[in-house]
Amino acid sequence: MNLANSNRTIGVLLISLVAILFGLLTIKSGGMILFVDGPERVAAGNYVPFVLWFNFIAGFFYVLAGVGLWFTQRWAMWLAGGIVISTLVVFALFNLHIYNGGQFEFRTVIAMSLRSVIWSVIAFYAYLKIRS
Repeated sequence: MNLANSNRTIGVLLISLVAILFGLLTIKSGGMILFVDGPERVAAGNYVPFVLWFNFIAGFFYVLAGVGLWFTQRWAMWLAGGIVISTLVVFALFNLHIYNGGQFEFRTVIAMSLRSVIWSVIAFYAYLKIRS
């Protein structure tokens, strides 16, 4: 690890912090619905289990990618790209679930759209700054 890497800009530090924070919040919110029989689960409404499990597990990868980005590691750039691809695949499967008449909450559409955009921006920015 080269902590004095010239690619370690304010922007890279910012996206790494966003990734870590986003990951921790994802783990907390998903974990509360998956593992605690309380008001969060009731408030979740018609959540789609495979989407919830994917997002919960992805939260750990968000944190890992964020730490890697903090240290401007090339593998973190590729992990961010993998997060984008896997998120888009799950989003497509979620849309198929909706198309087939499955119950869902509209806020999941918004959340998956937000995740797709945020991770696309993180991955693209990381690629521009870390690829060399």
